[in-house]
Amino acid sequence: MPEVVFTVDQSRSMRDQAVPGHNRWHPDIPPAVTVRPGQDFRVECREWTDGQIGNNDSANDVRDVDLSHAHMLSGPIAVEGAEPGDLLVVDILDLGPVPQTQGPNCGEGWGYSGIFAKVNGGGFLTDYFPDAYKAIWDFRGQKCTSRHVPGVEYTGITHPGLFGTAPSADLLARWNARERALIATDPDRVPPLGLPPLPDNVLGGTATGDLLEAIGRDGARTVPARENGGNHDIKNFTRGSRVFYPVYVDGGLLSGGDLHFSQGDGEINFCGAIEMGGFIDFSVDLIKGGMETYGVTTNPIFMPGRVEPRYSEFLTFIGVSVDHRDDTNVYMDATLAYRNACLNAIRYLEKWGYTGEQAYLILGTSPIEGRIGGVVDIPNACCSVFLPTEIFDEDIRPGGRGPQRRDRGQVCVTS
Repeated sequence: MPEVVFTVDQSRSMRDQAVPGHNRWHPDIPPAVTVRPGQDFRVECREWTDGQIGNNDSANDVRDVDLSHAHMLSGPIAVEGAEPGDLLVVDILDLGPVPQTQGPNCGEGWGYSGIFAKVNGGGFLTDYFPDAYKAIWDFRGQKCTSRHVPGVEYTGITHPGLFGTAPSADLLARWNARERALIATDPDRVPPLGLPPLPDNVLGGTATGDLLEAIGRDGARTVPARENGGNHDIKNFTRGSRVFYPVYVDGGLLSGGDLHFSQGDGEINFCGAIEMGGFIDFSVDLIKGGMETYGVTTNPIFMPGRVEPRYSEFLTFIGVSVDHRDDTNVYMDATLAYRNACLNAIRYLEKWGYTGEQAYLILGTSPIEGRIGGVVDIPNACCSVFLPTEIFDEDIRPGGRGPQRRDRGQVCVTS
C-alpha cells in the first residue's frame, strides 16, 4: 500500500482530524504535507458534507444540510519543485470506499444520493422536483443496490468528484469578481446564480487568526468547477486516469475529495452521485512550463482510464430545446435539450411503477451516458441520455406485454 500522506478518521469531523483539511479555495492555505515527483501516496477523504447525512429512512438531513461546510477537502498537498506555469501530472492508481469496513459512517459499506431542495442548492430538474429526497445504497464489491430504489443493480465507476490545484491571488480575485457580477444580475433568484465567499463555517487547514479570517473573507466556495479543476463530477475520472492540472502557486497545492461510488453524466440531482468517504491513491509528476507549451491555461485536461462497466444495451431518450410546459422554443439551448431528455426518461420509468423521484435518482447515480446530438440545426439543440437497460431486473424495452407497473415504494422523504 502507498504511504498515507493525509489521514482521516471517518468517525470524526474533518475539523477534528490530526491535520484538518479545508473547504475553500485560497492560495494561502498552508500545505498539509509535501510530496516529490514520482512518489506514490494515498489520500483519505471524508464524505463531502462532513457527515451530515445518515444511513436512515428520512430525507430531513438532506433538507437541512448546511452547505457552508462543503466541500470537505483533503490537502493541500505540495509537490516539490512545482512552480506557476507548470503542469502537475496526476495519475489515479486506485480509489474506493473505506476498505474492509462496515459501519455508521458514509463510505463504510454504504453511500447515499439525494435530491436537494430548491431553496438549498436545488438540482438540474429543481423546477420539477423542488423538495428534498434521499436514497441509501449498499456496496458489495463493485456493485450497489438500494432498499429505496428496488429493481436496479449497477456496477460503479468509482471516481473523485473534486480535485484541483490552488488558485493564485490574482485568479481568485477574478473568480470572485465575475461570480459576484453574475449574482448581481438576479440577486434574489432561488436557487441563487452563484455562491460568493462566506466566512461562516470556514475551514482553512491549519490556518488560524488573521489568515483564517482572510480565507473566510475571500476564499472561493468549492461548488463549481473552475480553471484550477475543482468540482468536475466526471464519471470516467477513475482508476488509470491521468490528469494535467495547471499550477498557479508554488508547490501546486493539490486538494480534493467528494468521492463517488457511481454517477451518471451530469450528476443531475446536484447530490446525484452515490456519495462516500474513502481513499484515493496517486502518483504525481511535473511538466515544467507545461501550461504555455501545451496551451493548458483555463482548465485541466485528462486521459480517462480504461475502467468502466461493460453495458452493451441502452434505451436512449432524446430531448430538444423546447419548453414543453408552455410550448416555447428556445434557440439552440443544449442545457434545456438535456433536461428534456432526462424528463423523457423519467416519464418512461414511471410507467413501470417507479416514482418520479426514484427515476430521477436512477439517472443521477447509474452510469448513464449524456451526449450532444446536434448544436447546429436551428432552432433546436438536440441531446440524448443513454440508459443501460441491463441495470434493471426486468426487460424495460418497448414491446411485448408493455410496461408492467409494480409498487416499488418510494425514496426517503421529509417529515
